[in-house]
Amino acid sequence: MSGDQNSKSTRDRPYELLAELERRGRSGPAAGQPQGETASGESRPEWVGVALRLAGDMVLVAREETREILPVPGTTTRVPGAKQWIKGLANVRGQLLTIIDLRQFLDGGETPMTRNTRVVVVNHREIPAGLIFDEVLGFRRFADEEFALEAPPAQAHCEPYLAGCFRRGEEQWPVLSLRKVLESPAFADASA
Repeated sequence: MSGDQNSKSTRDRPYELLAELERRGRSGPAAGQPQGETASGESRPEWVGVALRLAGDMVLVAREETREILPVPGTTTRVPGAKQWIKGLANVRGQLLTIIDLRQFLDGGETPMTRNTRVVVVNHREIPAGLIFDEVLGFRRFADEEFALEAPPAQAHCEPYLAGCFRRGEEQWPVLSLRKVLESPAFADASA
């Protein structure tokens, strides 16, 4: 049965339709969807990340390390005895999420809350955390050959958590590893 026939047969069964869409999404790009190509028209591997602004720096986060992006929750419950960079717990669709001011965690001062400020929910199996960033700039795609292990110094003092850098022309995009942040001893030491 082809994908289109399968979609038509599941139209009246929403669960099966969602399962089919997820199967298609995991199998790779749909026909006609843009993908990195070489001059000969062959596809080439590419890295996809989310571009973010953090304390004046533009950084990338691997798409696989992000679960979702949310506005900053209006209400959080402060955790007694926690360091100031833990803003509190928020109820996000019935799940408790720890909200972290990443700039403050990195000793860069408190993140000013603006209409562009967002929470990036980290895709981590054991640590439910949302990190506050100044702004989300969208997806960026890079060819594998644009990657370098050396990352430039950052105003946000995030060097221990960088996992290289992508370079394109004069632009440099440091890659911030959210996994390194959450699994660091400094992050585990959250009591004041």
